[in-house]
Amino acid sequence: MNSQIYLIVLVLALITVIPASSAQLSLGAEANQKLIEVNLNKSEIINVKHVIAASSIPVSVNLFDGVISESITVTNDNGDEKQFGLADNGQRNASITIFPTKSNTIIKYDLEDASTLYDNLWTVRVGYSETFSVLFSKEIDLLFLNNSIIKLGDKKGISANHGGDVVIQYYDKIPKITEEVELEEEKFNVEIITNSKIDKFNFEQESRSITFQVNQKNKFVTVTMEEKLLGSPYSILLNDEKIKYTKSVSKENYVSLSIKPQAVGEIVISGSEYNEGLTKINTSAGILPVESESIPNDYFVWLVFGGVLIIVVIVVIIIMRKIKK
Repeated sequence: MNSQIYLIVLVLALITVIPASSAQLSLGAEANQKLIEVNLNKSEIINVKHVIAASSIPVSVNLFDGVISESITVTNDNGDEKQFGLADNGQRNASITIFPTKSNTIIKYDLEDASTLYDNLWTVRVGYSETFSVLFSKEIDLLFLNNSIIKLGDKKGISANHGGDVVIQYYDKIPKITEEVELEEEKFNVEIITNSKIDKFNFEQESRSITFQVNQKNKFVTVTMEEKLLGSPYSILLNDEKIKYTKSVSKENYVSLSIKPQAVGEIVISGSEYNEGLTKINTSAGILPVESESIPNDYFVWLVFGGVLIIVVIVVIIIMRKIKK
């Protein structure tokens, strides 16, 4: 009896050591993830959800970096709690082992240190090796993905196809300025959203151009107006030098142009035959591809895992022979 107890303790000890030997090492086959969601709002807390397909064998799920372990819940479709194994190497790399189940498994947890608020701008940094969705609360409509502007409109969020690292930024309170201009006796509103101070706004009818002064560098400046006001394609100059911008077309024939000036000075926006600075962002489908990261090679992981299993089997055989004697 004592030998059997020692055997159980030894096996459990070996299993406990396995995750610490490699950040990518975990028990069970790779899980079939039906859904991976990151939910954002104007808060430091980020909520994550994984939906795992039923499996007849144990499966493993890698979690996002920065998991708050106390917040993890694992349930089935009916909300009943399920047993699970958590492996954490102490370096913000964690994974969950799910035992065989006949129904979907839902994993939920919070992330820490991934969302920060500075100078009225929330910045969120997340990354994963598989396709995941980022959903936003209703109060968030304008955001920047890796410095590219996105207006959600009637969309709920974006999708990082094939995974990767993303930087998402959005305002805590929208710093909006609205200027009224007139073209051929028709009035238009030009909306400017920025944390930078704006001076000397002017609209030139003859050249169909908008000018204003930005007094801070490295601040997002987003100009929204009816497309017919200037006509596309557009050209944006900072102190007479062309700068890059991103464009988002919303419903009702409105366009939003976003820049991040690297210096203070005069901005000139006009319709132009040149579009070298344009980075096109298609938000019509609500899906934005994000450059994927290379997925780690699991060959070494399984080699180590197999070696550990062989050691366990040998120990079991030796102990069983001693018991028989």
